[in-house]
Amino acid sequence: MLTNYIRAALHQARYEILPDDQSFYGEIPGFDGVYANAPTLEACREELAEVLEEWILFRISKSLLQ
Repeated sequence: MLTNYIRAALHQARYEILPDDQSFYGEIPGFDGVYANAPTLEACREELAEVLEEWILFRISKSLLQ
């Protein structure tokens, strides 16, 4: 279930090539603070997925502690 959610969120991701070093920057609208920067598009996608997973788990743990 978590994998499907992450996959669906990644379909909304936006990527751009940064002009200063030609690296890739990616973010997902609606997920504040979830972004990635990497030398290739594939590496950026992988990093973005990892950041999103950590963001989700952090939000879950935070809600369980309250």
